[in-house]
Amino acid sequence: MTYDVGFVGYGLMGKAHANALARLPMFFPDAPATNRRIIAGRNEDALAQAADRYGFDRTTTAWRDVIDEVDILYNLTPNNLHPEPSIAALEAGVHVLCEKPLASTLDAAEGMVEAAADADAQAACAFNYRYVPAVALMKRLVEDGALGEIRHFRGTYLQDFQADPEDPWIWRNDADVAGYGRVGDVGAHTIDLARWLVGDIERVAGTLSRFVEERPHPDDATPTPVTTDDAYGALLRFESGAQGVIEGSRVATAHKNTNAIELVGTEGAVRYDVERFNELELRGADDRGFQRISVTEPSDPYMDAWWPAGHGIGWEHSFVHENYEFLTAIETGERYEPDFADAYAVQSVVDAVVKSDESGSWITI
Repeated sequence: MTYDVGFVGYGLMGKAHANALARLPMFFPDAPATNRRIIAGRNEDALAQAADRYGFDRTTTAWRDVIDEVDILYNLTPNNLHPEPSIAALEAGVHVLCEKPLASTLDAAEGMVEAAADADAQAACAFNYRYVPAVALMKRLVEDGALGEIRHFRGTYLQDFQADPEDPWIWRNDADVAGYGRVGDVGAHTIDLARWLVGDIERVAGTLSRFVEERPHPDDATPTPVTTDDAYGALLRFESGAQGVIEGSRVATAHKNTNAIELVGTEGAVRYDVERFNELELRGADDRGFQRISVTEPSDPYMDAWWPAGHGIGWEHSFVHENYEFLTAIETGERYEPDFADAYAVQSVVDAVVKSDESGSWITI
């Protein structure tokens, strides 16, 4: 069967997922076949250009048209627009892959989870960092017991694209659209990996910071209020007893995409940074310190599909792996993870960090 696919949204994530769908037949020939049927957006000229570049048959400015024509909906819109199209698609029996965080509020996210529970369709949330080969290898090491009992998790996601106060205002600066700032954007990625690698989070203590109160609007440079956080930090207590420290920022000078995580266990430790995409630092039970390894062997997760050992891959390949797993789950009927329930659990932690900042106290999840 060839699945008709529709996108709502055509920005960075549109490019990432369209590229993934185009690569799949070449590198993962057992992946279910897809046809990029229809893409929706508001700006007709930009939409037409995106359709041509991404390989879609046609365009529309009405997202409901997409649901009427496809088997799979990719919801790649800003956070406040996630619920309505996703719920409508699920009610129509259309599979959904929605970008993270699940919604701009926890209440809206709950409605999406309820719709997914009632639907006979896959409801996936796009946490692509699970599909980085080095991170998937970390998961394998945990499951194999190579690190022993996990005691510490550290996660840092630092960027500097708004380090300058004159950097332009974007929709992520608007609480009405994004719901959250860094804690909901990059924090959601870190929290998802924490839950996936270590387990459920029991309670959090967090803080939010906004360093720039207004930014020039990109259209006319008008000073525009910033109503979301620029940076966050949090302490975590896992149900297993492990502890965690996480932080994120969009104003961290000199950090382009420092997405780093570390696990420390009773028998070993492992750490990874996306900026060194194909490398992992591992301290095994008999090592004196960390050893740097290249995660490019055919035996490493997903790497048998790509190039000879030592020939690295990049960030965009995580979306190829993500789409492979998502489409395969649709084909087999097995539950895809992370689904909307997983994404809601992540957003519950995000929301708890916000509440902790407001109250100045620990928040139980």
